[in-house]
Amino acid sequence: MSYTREMFESARNEIENRRVSSEDKAEKRRRDFEKKEPEYAVLRNTMISSVREAVKAINMKPEKAALFIEEQKEKNLSAQRRIKELLIKNNLPSDWLEVHYYCPVCSDTGFVGTKLCSCFTDLLKKKAFDEAGKKSPLKFCRFEDFRLDYYPTEINGEYGCSSRERMEGILAFCKGYADDFDRSSQSILMLGETGLGKTHLSLSIAGEVISRGYNAVYNSAQNIFTELNKEHFGRSDISFSYEAMILDCDLLVIDDLGAEFATQFTNAALYNIINTRINYSLPTIINTNLSLKELEEKYTRRISSRIIGEYAVLDFFGYDIRQIKNEQ
Repeated sequence: MSYTREMFESARNEIENRRVSSEDKAEKRRRDFEKKEPEYAVLRNTMISSVREAVKAINMKPEKAALFIEEQKEKNLSAQRRIKELLIKNNLPSDWLEVHYYCPVCSDTGFVGTKLCSCFTDLLKKKAFDEAGKKSPLKFCRFEDFRLDYYPTEINGEYGCSSRERMEGILAFCKGYADDFDRSSQSILMLGETGLGKTHLSLSIAGEVISRGYNAVYNSAQNIFTELNKEHFGRSDISFSYEAMILDCDLLVIDDLGAEFATQFTNAALYNIINTRINYSLPTIINTNLSLKELEEKYTRRISSRIIGEYAVLDFFGYDIRQIKNEQ
């Protein structure tokens, strides 16, 4: 995924602020500890001076230098032992006076050697997804707001159960899916007429996933294809790769698949999204008003077979909830 200069600078500043904050907190702990134990200041100065003194060994004869370095080392270790005794006396952990960096791998520098630390790249990804979210009509729903009482209790002869029973099972499945989510979770195909709760449940999953630190992208199929088309033909106003974002995100939610204007480009783009994410074992949730038969008729076999063969299918049925709400 590519990033703008602004994203890079923003991430670099945030990493720097983390480092400064961690070091400031450590220095405050040291000052507070010194007030309780004035001896700590003397011991700390001893440790610092022993290191500085050891440098003088460079100008000494080898045999004398070795002895001198050993003396300075013992002074340093003795001071460290005494500091640990003072920490124990005050019921404090042994690392209380050390800097506790947000990222212990890079010590909040953002780099491991000459390479970007994973904390830096994770932060860049987050900023890219946050930027993308500004262009997505993403408004999270919650499982707690999903009302089963809108679904009838009459047994449906075709399905052998009531709409409410089916939705109780689907709701439980979606909650469990969100609770257990990781980047290798199975993809989901939500089928059913409009107004049955597909968008609500898929956004509830996305909200839970994001709250656990994963990144999720939600948009309608039409909007996704529009952005990809603009990017492909150089007309996009997005300053980073939208395609890379939807191919690499932890969870992609494609809403209202089948309502888009189908072209050769949209079919190729859809296949690339589905195939790439399957190959990388990345989960996708697709919502559609199409039946399985209509899905096979609308899209090429290589698209429909990959979806039907790889996705967990959740079949919604009942009455249009939005219409019921409007009539109340």
